[in-house]
Formats: sequence, C-alpha cells, structure tokens
Amino acid sequence: MLSASKRLGKELPKVPPVLCAKQKTVADQTVLVVQIHSSLPPGISLVTADGFAEWFMDIRVLDANPIYINQTFRLKFKFTDAYPIEAPEVTFVRTPDRPIPVHPHIYSNGFICLDLLGKQGWSPVQNVQSICMSIQSMLTGNTKPERPPGDEEFVRTNRQTARDVSYIYHDNQV
Repeated sequence: MLSASKRLGKELPKVPPVLCAKQKTVADQTVLVVQIHSSLPPGISLVTADGFAEWFMDIRVLDANPIYINQTFRLKFKFTDAYPIEAPEVTFVRTPDRPIPVHPHIYSNGFICLDLLGKQGWSPVQNVQSICMSIQSMLTGNTKPERPPGDEEFVRTNRQTARDVSYIYHDNQV
C-alpha cells in the first residue's frame, strides 16, 4: 500500500501526509475535507476520504443539461496497493438524496462503462480529480436518458466487482 499511499498523499493538496494517514478524529477529517474542497474544480467535492482505501466524491453537471439539472451524484473510489499503476474501482452510489444517473454507459447498480477506468484506458498520470472531471464531462454530453442495453439482466446476474467486468467500448457518442 506504500505506493498507493504515497500517490494519494500527493492528490490531497496541502494536506500533511501524517494527517491523511491517521484521520483518527472528526477534527482531522474536517480539516482534510476543507483543504481538499478548496482545490477541486467546480461541481466536484470530496465527501469523505477513509485514509487511502476508500473515498466518496460528489459531482454535479454544471451546464443546463435537462437530464441532470439540479442533481448531485455520489462516486465511490476504492484503491488497491497497485494504485496509481492500476485504476481505482469507481462506481456511483445511491443514497436517499443521491441517485445513480441514467446514462447509456452507467448501469443501475452504479457500474460505469468508461475506458479510462479499464486496464486498456487507464494511465498512472490520471488521478481522482481527472476521473471525476471525465465522468462529469460524460454526463454533460449525454442526450439519451436511458440505461445500457441489457441493464436489468446485467445487474441481476453479475457477481463481479466493477473492476473485474470486461466492458466492450463501442460507443463514444453519448
């Protein structure tokens, strides 16, 4: 976990690595969240960062796309020891006030079909912010309020993690 911790420590701007690694108190977590919020682009915010294992981020579509107007969505990032060499597992999470967006590349269980998150499309130069911005852009450009073909069957029968699904990237028009 050393390389992942080192990289994630760099992604937490202006935050002392010791604070990031410990985060034992609510005060520590509050300081961390405030410091990260100040450096993120518009429409992206950190909700929680559980050390270097799991982060939750909220994203909003900034334009007037009628499909997503006034909605905020929650992303869950799970990191392995191999990060940043391997992509984090990124999924949308449903909460009472955060739906899973309806999009042709987003399954109703929160799995995201995006080449950037797969083995072939991932690059270690990517980071949490660039992933959030890519997903934000994907939502901004969407004109089809629909789920991927076979969504119900996939969600009902899939037993793999989002990281282990072999997606076929065939449509970059939405």
